[in-house]
Amino acid sequence: MIPYTVNIKLAARTLTGALNLQNKTAVDWGWQGLIAQGCHSSILIIDPKTAQTIQVLERHKTNVVKVKWSRENYYHNLSSPYCLRLASGDASGKIIVWDVVSGTAHCEIQEHSKPIQDLEWLWNQDASRDLLLAVHPPNYIVLWNGDTGTKLWKKSYAENILSFSFDPFDPSNMALLTSEGIVFITDFSHSKPPGSTGKKVYIASPHASPAHTKPAPAAAPVPTGAKKALNKVKVLITNEKPTAEAVTLNDCLQLSYLPSKRNHMLLLYPREILILDLELSQTVGVVAIERSGVPFIQVRALHTFTANSSVQELVYDLRSQCDAIRVTKTVRPYRMVICPVNENNAALMVSDGRVMLWELKAHTGRAAANPSSGLSPLYSPVSFCGAPLGPNQKRIQDLSLNSMIGQTLIAGEAPPPSSNQQEVQLKFLLTGLLSGLPLPPFAIRMCPPLTTKNINHYQPLLAVGTSNGSVLVYNLTSGLLHKELSVHSCEVRGIEWVSLTSFLSFATSAPNNMGLVRNELQHVDLPTGRCFAFRGERGNDEPPIEMIKVSHLKQYLVVVFRDKPLELWDIRTGTLLREMAKNFPTVTALEWSPSHNLKSLKKKQMAAREAMARQTVSDTEQSSVESSVISLLQDAESKSEISQAISAREHFVFTDTDGQVYHITVEGNTVKDGARIPPDGSMGSIACIAWKGDTLVLGDVDGNLNFWDLKARLSRGIPTHRGWVKKIRFAPGKGNQKLLVMYTDGAEVWDTKEVQMVSSMRIGRNVNYRILDIDWCTSDKVVLASDDGCIRVLEMAMKSASYRMDEQDLTDPVWCPYLLLPRAALTLKAFLLLQPWSGTFTMDITQVDMKSVLQDPELSLLQRCLLVSRLFGDESDLQFWTVASHYLQSFAQARQLSVSKSEEAHAQSEGTHSSPQNHLDICHDILCESSYFQKFQLDRVHLQEVKRSSYEHTKKCADQLLLLGQTDRAVQLLLETSADNTSYYCDSLKACLVTTITSSGPSQSTIKLVATNMIANGKLAEGVQLLCLIDKAADACRYLQTYGEWNRAAWLAKVRLNPAESSDVLKRWAEHLCSSQVNQKSKAILVLLSLGCFYKVGEMLHSMRHFGRSALFIEACLKYGVMEAAFLDYARLLRSLGLREGAALWASRAGSAGQQLMEELFQGEGAAPETLLGDEEVEMGQESTD
Repeated sequence: MIPYTVNIKLAARTLTGALNLQNKTAVDWGWQGLIAQGCHSSILIIDPKTAQTIQVLERHKTNVVKVKWSRENYYHNLSSPYCLRLASGDASGKIIVWDVVSGTAHCEIQEHSKPIQDLEWLWNQDASRDLLLAVHPPNYIVLWNGDTGTKLWKKSYAENILSFSFDPFDPSNMALLTSEGIVFITDFSHSKPPGSTGKKVYIASPHASPAHTKPAPAAAPVPTGAKKALNKVKVLITNEKPTAEAVTLNDCLQLSYLPSKRNHMLLLYPREILILDLELSQTVGVVAIERSGVPFIQVRALHTFTANSSVQELVYDLRSQCDAIRVTKTVRPYRMVICPVNENNAALMVSDGRVMLWELKAHTGRAAANPSSGLSPLYSPVSFCGAPLGPNQKRIQDLSLNSMIGQTLIAGEAPPPSSNQQEVQLKFLLTGLLSGLPLPPFAIRMCPPLTTKNINHYQPLLAVGTSNGSVLVYNLTSGLLHKELSVHSCEVRGIEWVSLTSFLSFATSAPNNMGLVRNELQHVDLPTGRCFAFRGERGNDEPPIEMIKVSHLKQYLVVVFRDKPLELWDIRTGTLLREMAKNFPTVTALEWSPSHNLKSLKKKQMAAREAMARQTVSDTEQSSVESSVISLLQDAESKSEISQAISAREHFVFTDTDGQVYHITVEGNTVKDGARIPPDGSMGSIACIAWKGDTLVLGDVDGNLNFWDLKARLSRGIPTHRGWVKKIRFAPGKGNQKLLVMYTDGAEVWDTKEVQMVSSMRIGRNVNYRILDIDWCTSDKVVLASDDGCIRVLEMAMKSASYRMDEQDLTDPVWCPYLLLPRAALTLKAFLLLQPWSGTFTMDITQVDMKSVLQDPELSLLQRCLLVSRLFGDESDLQFWTVASHYLQSFAQARQLSVSKSEEAHAQSEGTHSSPQNHLDICHDILCESSYFQKFQLDRVHLQEVKRSSYEHTKKCADQLLLLGQTDRAVQLLLETSADNTSYYCDSLKACLVTTITSSGPSQSTIKLVATNMIANGKLAEGVQLLCLIDKAADACRYLQTYGEWNRAAWLAKVRLNPAESSDVLKRWAEHLCSSQVNQKSKAILVLLSLGCFYKVGEMLHSMRHFGRSALFIEACLKYGVMEAAFLDYARLLRSLGLREGAALWASRAGSAGQQLMEELFQGEGAAPETLLGDEEVEMGQESTD
């Protein structure tokens, strides 16, 4: 017979367990919708929607300390496809950039040999999306090309750098958290390293951190919560190093810019979260916990959810909290990550390897009345994906945080009476849980192999015995936990399967002072979970069990003890067949023979069944023998099994301490001693034996392997020089003579036919973990348990455990377009976005949870674009369509209002005003409407005014008030300057100047001349103030732009200029952003959207080759009628040229606005005639549209 290999398709995979302390910060949730988590030297890729591990990346040799998904802030097409790219840094200073789908490394980067402190992909320019910034200890920041591994530049600083944070509103600003303070960098660029060493500031409290202050006397009224902390902490940002008694930044855990408010920074301490206003250099908000409370570990600021801004302080109210987890010495929360797309899902990483997936849900209904809480209610927005909700339109509940709650109301502001908003409550719901392996050591055993007889119901189950006494059973097809059984009260030492659905496991307790233990040998039935003590009452106060061995036919069991003769049991009946005599030799290794007499027994059984069948059939029923022979044979079989307990004969061999080999035969209740083979002089003490077919292999404590060919009666010894041979196992499958060998320092695979090594793994050479246990899971794959808490399924070559994602047999389908081929992902996106060719939307090619919503005919194009950008986790698309959707609707609404002036007058008389939901959220900063932006800036300066604690703060507030046009309040602040201050005289004169400014020509020209001279001599800020005093803010903006203060000019234009002047300033800014030096065309497009320059936006999108986005945008513009203004302007141009018919044609396309022009064109002529364009008009029309 030709030998064949039994195989079942099992992918290589890694089952992970508890995390290392260095893995604490190695977790990231990407825009791609997946979580990456470091576990020792491996990286897990988790799908949070289905709570599955879909990839494990293995290439690092040391613990992974940082992981970062690449940003998706670019336009996706075939040349820039959706791809899963991840950067990871380890404790030896190596950075690897991964192609996660294939499990391969793009490039490897090494600069120093110390742990990487921080990693971040640059997202803020259009030139390249491959740039990766890393902090290499102790004090270097290095910019790398993450695609090629090329170093672009390197910069060193004076202090040790702990982490960094980029300003989300200005990519040239970044802050470094160092061991002594903060370094602010204002000239960050991808093209060259920062020129300056940055502005170094120190943060300290003059008294102490609020967590360490003494409690107030009991007699005094004690303020509570954040107010108490704010009264006691006065965090100062100073340029001088604080004194020793002041509490410095040393216990600062985290630093990051607020993504929801410009120029605000968040500092996390163990007992409080501080919100700093960087312009004022002062604390404007504190979230504190009581001294007895559990300290903070991490904080994450959201784009959506901003604080209530009162005149006194920024207040963050507790709106929802999840259930607490039980914390012990070994179980601690390590890190939290939040979904960046929707901001309503969080994952909590626990040190024992668990990943808890929480979802924030909104429930409609009023909260229980609690007036003392002082919380303003939360309302759900009456819109979906940025557009008002249609009467019958379907929506997705809890799509994202900003679709669950509207923008938080300004303190004291009531919701508009006309709004039909519903009050909502927020609750956390645990939606998924991934649990890892417990702490090592492990004992592993694969279930019996796949055969032709069990192929219909076979499951590749791996039993894992743990140190806490439980046995975990994993299905290796999916890698998921099949069952967890609490079997023992102490560490599991070994497991042996007795069928496909049951196994025996043994555990030994810690020895007493006499060296005796409690042995537990349990029989476990998997389907029912039933456990029973196999040895009955035996097991107390006896020497520990060394091993258990089950015979090949699963009939018999040998139990070997350390200092006690072995026991032989019948597994089927659970009876003890023989307990060996006291003078029985000490067993060092034992193995059952694969040979038996089962075939001859089966022939005898068949003959007995036929004989019983013949006895059952009477002479009169001879004719019907053939018809009933099957049922009779079945009866005979059941009777014979009951009447005859036939047992096959099986053999086992064992060695004693001298190396002598004994042969024992077991048949039924009889046990016979067989031949004895004297010890081999070249071998040491035999540690293990393996037997398959005609090959017997012995391994000793010195690292020698002895291969016996029983048929040819030959033996061959091989010294491996690897030390103690711990375990040897043959691979399953007929004719498969591969052998897996475990040593103290690794493992090897041998081919026993050729007697040569196939592959090797050694600690320190190609792996950094120690092997604890080994087994075969299929004929060509091995499973290894290691001391890093992981169990790895590896190919026979035992190289890498990374695998292709598309080879996985996942239990639940995963929605991740990034796993598709580029063409397939873009086809799916186009299919979901627009199907004008079919008239109706169908979902033939995909199954998404949102199927009914995507098929809803009332879902507008803008809503569809926003929804699909969230589905795809496309950061660039989401940002563009959020702004585009808002301003397309805003300008279309304004256009309708301007046409129906009578309706507008009526609306004004009713006193209606736009609710906060009509504003773009303040996290968009300069892109917001001017009125809303001005209101926010005024609120902010009032807050700064309350918080000022020094003359510098007061001066900054006065300057800001002057720019905002609040001259009266600015004068009050200027007059507060004390007489002993060096600036007293200047401030007094300035106050007089502000109050006496007149609009007369001479004074205006004088002040303008002085302002111009001041600007020319380097006093830019002072000159701009003077120009703002005489209402020349437009000139001030031009000067600011000339001197490169583009952001400041845009800010001033928003708060001081009328729409037309502001638009000019912002258009110049957009041109600057498009320049080759800046190369931020994506940001320029957002600025132009906020100005309503939709034609220019469409043109730019087309020139940038963003064809899909430009086509959809123009389609949306036409649907909302905002392009009609251009048709109207063209009609007026043709009219001025005297081309009345051409003007009439374009006016007819301009909707209701063009109707007035039509009436003007044909006054006194009745209805407007149908017009045709001559060749001349067509030519001119084409030129104009071009």
